[in-house]
Amino acid sequence: MREQRRPLMATRRVAGMALALALGAGLSACAKDAGQGEGTVQGESTTCEYRVGGNPARPVDPPSANAPTTGEAQVTMRMAAGTVTLSLDRSHAPCAVNSMESLVRQKFYDGTRCHRLVDQGIFILQCGDPTGSGAGGPGYSYDDELTGTENYPRGTVAMANPGKDANGSQFFIVWADSPLEPHYTVIGKVDEKSLKVIQSIASQGVDGTDPNQSTPIADASITTMALG
Repeated sequence: MREQRRPLMATRRVAGMALALALGAGLSACAKDAGQGEGTVQGESTTCEYRVGGNPARPVDPPSANAPTTGEAQVTMRMAAGTVTLSLDRSHAPCAVNSMESLVRQKFYDGTRCHRLVDQGIFILQCGDPTGSGAGGPGYSYDDELTGTENYPRGTVAMANPGKDANGSQFFIVWADSPLEPHYTVIGKVDEKSLKVIQSIASQGVDGTDPNQSTPIADASITTMALG
């Protein structure tokens, strides 16, 4: 969803929709061919444009512009609630996966918390902002990688964003089928065991004292994220 400036970066775009969809409107990254932004395909890799701008929530270097387009990347996310395994599809979203792999290597996500839980209309847990405010990112952005036919069944992992072609570090995990519009780059999925961990967080609901009604009551902290 849009980083917390759309529903998943995440909160601005949502206003025009039903509460659920409005909240969900906040999510979006780079491209691998003429139909997916400004990336250009080069054999088994694609060239991505990572645009530097803004203050990073933590100091990191932008990833290499050369992103692999084959295979899967496995990311192990150790949380207070349990271990979540993300399987990321390089062929579907090479620029987004390349960015996440780089941020994981640089420990950008370690010691952070998933700051946003939506449990009405759409069902997502949003993570990836070290500031916990929903406005933090890596200090660079990149284009969406969309076909226009995206859907978001339970187990989906997708990028959150504040608007078109403005992806950064925030991502969300869909813990129940959600009717989001196809504005969010799908980067992979979690397995059933991992999904149960996310659902256990979601089952405790959101903090009613939070003005945005989106802070998880459960401990949704990420201890570490590592490749493999």
